[in-house]
Amino acid sequence: MEISPEKKVKLYQGLRIALIVFLAVIVASSFTNMNYDKYDNKPVNTISLSGHGEVQAVPDIANVDFTIRKEAKTVKDAQDAVSQVEKKVLDLLKTDNIADKDIKAQSVSFNPKYEYQYTGTLVPCNQFGCPPRPGQNVITGYEAYESISLKIRNTDDTGKVIQGLGTLGVTELNGPNFTVDNEDALKATARKSAIVDAQTKAKALANDLGIRLGKITSFSESGNYPVPMYAKAMMGATLDTASSAPAVVPAGENTISSDVTITYEIK
Repeated sequence: MEISPEKKVKLYQGLRIALIVFLAVIVASSFTNMNYDKYDNKPVNTISLSGHGEVQAVPDIANVDFTIRKEAKTVKDAQDAVSQVEKKVLDLLKTDNIADKDIKAQSVSFNPKYEYQYTGTLVPCNQFGCPPRPGQNVITGYEAYESISLKIRNTDDTGKVIQGLGTLGVTELNGPNFTVDNEDALKATARKSAIVDAQTKAKALANDLGIRLGKITSFSESGNYPVPMYAKAMMGATLDTASSAPAVVPAGENTISSDVTITYEIK
């Protein structure tokens, strides 16, 4: 049977479209396989080791916090009383060679002082109980205070400075807290030591297991800031103004440490 020219054209177009669709499917399948191979997340064997490093340092700063607190009938009188003590404190610190940059006011404030005062006549108790006596809170005065933080860079003078503050009417004192001024450099040294420790352990373990270490896949360092050292003999103690000689406040040593974890890929 002879096929007409029109049917031949339609047949040819249909075969052409089918071929194009077939080729498109083949190309898409190949592209999908290629991406799968490229981005296939195959399990990677890893091994993690921890390392520890630390540095010993003699503290070179003694931090002291103290408060000047005064009461008076008016706000102005209370603040003036605080200012008078503050001036004496600053003069003392200057004679002890404490720089202005190492003296910092943390807070300055005042608060009213209340007292409950009865305003009515006391009513006797009866079989039903004692009725409340009327009254109200009345402001009887004001309390002003200033909190100051202090850095003593010559730690040998710590006891002398604290004793001097006690003679001037400082009511509250905390410290000393012994720290190291340049802690960042010491932290970096401790971290390097911890990394070397972890690397040494990793190499030894790899040798024991008969494996090879690949690239590092993760690294972490736990927070490990130096624990401040306090002089128990002075912290929270009553300031003894009658003592003839300044108390000796030993600074001791601070330990600055670092703990790291390194994860390696196993080849």
